[in-house]
Amino acid sequence: MRLNLPPADHVLTGYRLLTMCRPGTVLARDESGEAVFVQPEGDWMSTPLEGMALGICDGQIAWIVPETGLSTTPPRPRLVKSEPEALAENADSTLDSHPKESACASGSQEFAGLSAHPRPVFGERGPGVSASRRTGSERSIRLIGQGQLLTPGLIDCHTHLIFAGNRADEWAARLGGKTYAEIAQAGGGILSTVRKTRSASEDDLIASAASRLVHLLREGVTTVEIKSGYGLDLATELRMLRAARRLGELFPVRVVTTLLAAHVVPPEFAGRGDDYVSWVCREMIPAATGLCSAVDVFCESIAFSLAQTERIFDAAQSTGLAIKVHAEQLSRTGAAVMAAQRGALSVDHLEHLSEADCQLLATTSTVATLLPGAFYSLREKQLPPVVALLRAGVPIAVATDCNPGSSPLTSLLLAANMACNLFGLTAGQAFAGITGHAAQALGLERECGSLAPGKRADLCIWQANTVPELLYGLGQHPPVDVMFAGEPRPALREDRA
Repeated sequence: MRLNLPPADHVLTGYRLLTMCRPGTVLARDESGEAVFVQPEGDWMSTPLEGMALGICDGQIAWIVPETGLSTTPPRPRLVKSEPEALAENADSTLDSHPKESACASGSQEFAGLSAHPRPVFGERGPGVSASRRTGSERSIRLIGQGQLLTPGLIDCHTHLIFAGNRADEWAARLGGKTYAEIAQAGGGILSTVRKTRSASEDDLIASAASRLVHLLREGVTTVEIKSGYGLDLATELRMLRAARRLGELFPVRVVTTLLAAHVVPPEFAGRGDDYVSWVCREMIPAATGLCSAVDVFCESIAFSLAQTERIFDAAQSTGLAIKVHAEQLSRTGAAVMAAQRGALSVDHLEHLSEADCQLLATTSTVATLLPGAFYSLREKQLPPVVALLRAGVPIAVATDCNPGSSPLTSLLLAANMACNLFGLTAGQAFAGITGHAAQALGLERECGSLAPGKRADLCIWQANTVPELLYGLGQHPPVDVMFAGEPRPALREDRA
């Protein structure tokens, strides 16, 4: 049966689609608006759909249907090549040959076609993939795969990518027996990075973060959250947020910014934590409102109390900003439940969360974000209550927590693998944690994180056959290709910042 589908700019066929959509989700409507295909029953977290076609229009997914439902002549796209020699035939029209024509929608043209570590252009490693030359309004591609796995683009929903310097000396100290709390109390830890970051220019911060960001992008990350938190004064916190926003202009990635001015109490407010909280509420949050979408707090004995955290949330929510919290990492503070009951997007870390807390989280829409990189680097022993979270039905995200002290990790796939090996998630649960649930942790579940009509066409194509195969290999499965907002993502270079 041929379906009367809306037109598409690009059509992808021959791939195995892991939509990350729950059964019953509408995947295609005809031009009259009637649903013509839905996500079938089954393991939506790890079982891909076979024999499917995906249409893209104006940077969004238009429809997903069985290939048998396509008309004989596909909508809009004209070029249909399925043999590898099509690449040579169209060599003059590949992305690297026309960098200015292929710049992604969210950024400048600086990154297009340039690579310090060259990667193949779109389709070079994907058998039977070709791209048409794009001139004027002619922007059509037909991509024909040979069974590769196609998934949503990856989402790293908790990072601290913007900072200066490193803390390798503190890692060595922890190897020698010092604890994270002891180092922090001695003036190291977060404050060590604050001193270095305050002296760095915006360009310096962008340049150092670019190398970390490129590592994430090469693994298929298409959306990344970046927090401030290493300034703790007005000028530096705003500089960090501007630098993060600039990365989203320089690279083909969506950057979501979060204000973390309440990371620790800065030296100039030593012993006056309440005064610093008042200053953050009165000065910092209003000044940062146009540069961030959420406010985060580190609620812990070495940072901010539950009462102080609530004061900051009051100020953030009064300005319309979302809230999130670093909670229950080193001890149980009650911050996770408090934040969730106030509508927090996510509560993160959670090693000391109780089973009763899990039941309370389940009554909210808040996502539990696990950060196995910090657990591993700090050699923690207290596991987050993953079984209780899953039993309660709490959505679980996974992130790198990339930061200079407790998680110098720039591989989201490795973070997902660690969530399986250290915390007991299945491969499908971990993959949901770096796609759909990660989108929910950023308030973006209506826009990305799964393959469904109306969502951004952020896609990854993998040579792996299954999700377990994808996550099992450590560093073995970078994506064959990535599409960002419906366009092939060009090669990446670290030094464009």
